[in-house]
Amino acid sequence: MDLNLDSLKLEILEYLESVGFAVFHGSPGGLEGMPMVLWDSERHPDYRMFLDVAQKCGTKLVIFGSREFENEAIDELVAQLDDCDLDHEERRDYESRLRKLRPYAGVTCVLELAFDYDSRLYVYEVQPDWYEEFMGIDDEITERMAGPDEEEDLPGGYFSNN
Repeated sequence: MDLNLDSLKLEILEYLESVGFAVFHGSPGGLEGMPMVLWDSERHPDYRMFLDVAQKCGTKLVIFGSREFENEAIDELVAQLDDCDLDHEERRDYESRLRKLRPYAGVTCVLELAFDYDSRLYVYEVQPDWYEEFMGIDDEITERMAGPDEEEDLPGGYFSNN
């Protein structure tokens, strides 16, 4: 979904205050490795529905995180292109796609809300379409850098071809 997360961020913070949640300002992505359940923000994008669940569970504290998109993220991907086996046309395509994302520098690209219930984190996360495009390019470049899988050296004569 292509959202203006800058205005949504302000709206969410005002809403959290108005309904009396204590807000812990965390880092987005800081929940990795924790047992969590993700809210289906594609089919249920209204953050108020998510926070209503938190209230019904008796939650008083909500973790709030946001991230701004930085030109450095694009610069890093452009630098990684040197380590990829790309022909001229492919490289130009990646550079063009990344250049189109530069106007988003300084714009909020991720919003996260989370609460703990019964030793599990329940998480609401939204990202605009343009940031998902950036993450897709990042994945593509990372795959291109990985190279072919190297086969393990197995001792000869121990395995049957049958």
